[in-house]
Amino acid sequence: MRRESSTSFHLILRAQQNKVERGTSISVVIPTLDEAKDIVSLLATLAPVRAVGGEILVVDGDSPDGTAGLAAPYADQVLSAPRGRAVQMNAGAAAARGDLLVFLHADTRAPIDTLLRLPDLLARSGRSWGRFDVRIEGRHPLLPLVAWSMNQRSRLTGIATGDQTIFVDRALFEQVGGYPEIALMEDIALSRRLKRHSPPLRVRDRVVTSGRRWESKGVLRTILLMWRLRLAYALGVHPDRLSHVYGYRSRPD
Repeated sequence: MRRESSTSFHLILRAQQNKVERGTSISVVIPTLDEAKDIVSLLATLAPVRAVGGEILVVDGDSPDGTAGLAAPYADQVLSAPRGRAVQMNAGAAAARGDLLVFLHADTRAPIDTLLRLPDLLARSGRSWGRFDVRIEGRHPLLPLVAWSMNQRSRLTGIATGDQTIFVDRALFEQVGGYPEIALMEDIALSRRLKRHSPPLRVRDRVVTSGRRWESKGVLRTILLMWRLRLAYALGVHPDRLSHVYGYRSRPD
């Protein structure tokens, strides 16, 4: 605990020292649904973003567990939006003030030092969007293979998933129309739009995402389900139909 606090302190101090040198502000957009258990710890890790002049926006999908209230002291804005990641992330982007939008899932932790350097990394690469490599946290021995496959597939195709924490220049995000507001595959659809402008910047430093989705439903079963959904989407099946297979929870009336 002391070690984590010390690390966070030094990152905040470094961010404050470099604040004047950074010309591009960062807006981290976090869509949430029933994340009361972990939202405070996630936002605490992002304190250096605020120290450097960036902002944190939590966009809640009407969580009944009090996520929004818990997030309020640790975020610059806590918004409410109709349930659905695409809708929530678009709402956050519309309210954001930063030049660089970072879309972070609530069950994912980003390497903060690298996150703070994203404007510089993009400027040097000449690209306007990108994603991180990912590691999946969990006990199942297949999870490292799942993460490796995700990273390799993304490198070969230029398509990113939300688990890899997509980041994009605001002007380009607005130019392509933001996330398509579909129930599933919004990350794939956005990547396709962005890829027309340039390949993504691949940041090798890994974000760490929770393996709870795989472990709760069974790792092999979830792998097969995701392959099935991706194939169906590639063949033209509408995401609204696929969402019922996935078990997507729509907003209650």
